[in-house]
Amino acid sequence: MEKHLICLDLDGTLLTDEKIISSFTKKVLFELKTRGHELMISTGRPYRASEPYYRELGMDTPIVNFNGAFVHHPQDLYFKTVHEELDLEVAREIVKRVPDLNIQNIIAEVKDNVYIHYHDEVLFEAFGMGSPQIKIGDLTQNIETGPTSILIQAEEPEVPGIRQALDDLFAETIEHRRWGAPYPVIEIVKKGINKAVGVDYCRGYLNIDRKHTIAFGDEDNDTEMLRYVEHGVAMGNAIDEIHEVANHRADTNNNDGIGHFLNDFFKLKL
Repeated sequence: MEKHLICLDLDGTLLTDEKIISSFTKKVLFELKTRGHELMISTGRPYRASEPYYRELGMDTPIVNFNGAFVHHPQDLYFKTVHEELDLEVAREIVKRVPDLNIQNIIAEVKDNVYIHYHDEVLFEAFGMGSPQIKIGDLTQNIETGPTSILIQAEEPEVPGIRQALDDLFAETIEHRRWGAPYPVIEIVKKGINKAVGVDYCRGYLNIDRKHTIAFGDEDNDTEMLRYVEHGVAMGNAIDEIHEVANHRADTNNNDGIGHFLNDFFKLKL
């Protein structure tokens, strides 16, 4: 079979709810690697929170982080890294405006530097993976360069209204996507950036035809990626909107959805 590019979202997709890669799925992925197929992570997470899984799977491909705002190759120093920052003044204006929208907190990330607007021990621990520099305080004062992304934490009922307000105020300069568990978060990145843009860039680097692409996802931020690839696969636990855009369906992230789908697709008989 022709070499395929297999794009893997992490949370709610490759990872179980316990944040591990189950043994059967891992076995299938390693078998596909031995057969010459390419595995690639495409996630909303920063690299520091993706690296353990990248290394666990012995990957040697580029990685798409921050939903396409940061794309680099941990194994290839000659790979041209992509880092699409939000405009600093736009970022500061967002920080000024959104506290009026009944939010809980605002987090800005500049690669591996984390800035948290309001003190929150839970968030401090959640964003501490990979030992980033974390600074707490007024983001309009603390961020001095355009952030890779801004995260807005809010109660679930408030999320639609906040997203509508972001559209009304900043539609020409930003993209925003919703995260699911463990808590509702809206992620904001530069206009025109999404996972599909990152996957397309990496696919060209790997010289794999688009008709030989597969991607798995479960949340709002996977929409463009699943539309872009030839085989877009919605996890059994995916939101309704992802099932609508995908052309395949897998079992849930807790039931080896990726492993069973790929075992059948490539006729591995594992």
